[in-house]
Amino acid sequence: MKPFYVYMLRCSDGSYYVGHTDDLQKRIDQHIDGTLGGYTATRRPIRVVFTCDFSTREQALERERQLKGWSRAKKEALIRGNWDKLRRLAIGRTSPSTSLRANGTVEAAAIRDTP
Repeated sequence: MKPFYVYMLRCSDGSYYVGHTDDLQKRIDQHIDGTLGGYTATRRPIRVVFTCDFSTREQALERERQLKGWSRAKKEALIRGNWDKLRRLAIGRTSPSTSLRANGTVEAAAIRDTP
C-alpha cells in the first residue's frame, strides 16, 4: 500500500508551509521549481524541515490540518524533536485527534492546543 505524507517546509521569508501528498519527492520538486504556484512559489527557496508518513490520505489530511493550526513555537518544537517543549506548548484547550509519538508514529489521543 502506498503511503501518504505530511510535510513542512521553511520558506525563504522564515514562514512555514504544511501540506500532504502521496508522492513526496515529486511534490517537493514542484515546490522547489515553483510549478505548483501558490504560497511557496513566491517564497523560494524552500527547505524541507519535517515529514511523516501515514497509511491513508484521511490520516495525512487530518495531521496537515492539525499542524496548520499550531503556533510557530509549536511547529519549531516539532521540527527540533523537542518533545518536552511541545508538551508544554500543548497545554490549553483539548480537542479529540491523534497525537504524534516521538518516533513519528501515530496514536489516538486528545491533543491540547493553545488558542
